[in-house]
Amino acid sequence: MSKLTDIDGELVKKLAGLLDETRLTEIEYAVGEFRLRVTRTPTPIQGYAAAAAPAAAPAAAESAAVEADLASDPGAVTSPMVGTVYLSPQPGSPPFVRVGDTVSAGQTILIIEAMKVMNQIKAPKSGKVARILASDSTPVEYGQVVMLLD
Repeated sequence: MSKLTDIDGELVKKLAGLLDETRLTEIEYAVGEFRLRVTRTPTPIQGYAAAAAPAAAPAAAESAAVEADLASDPGAVTSPMVGTVYLSPQPGSPPFVRVGDTVSAGQTILIIEAMKVMNQIKAPKSGKVARILASDSTPVEYGQVVMLLD
């Protein structure tokens, strides 16, 4: 699979489906020297783009402002990677932490799965869990605030 003509169409379709399923905008698949990157950029439908843009702009600006406020909070715990958040060690198990729990620095507070690797995310400081902003089994982006500690 070293030539463009050797690309497996079914693989591209599966990767595109994975993009939709996880709401990511880009995914890269590599085997040996072969690399395939699939990206998704939403394209507006002609005739509707002008009408939809003004309504969406304030909501996007408001969301960005809220995210910036949360990120500046001294107790903000941010995602160190792109992946999927898991709030408990295994399906059906109690969560690592709940709102109101006291945590100590270095305690595992959630897991982020990236490329089939479960990465334990530790509390950067001791404190009380004020808010959990990530939902279980949902995608997160690098730098996204996932939890607030007091």
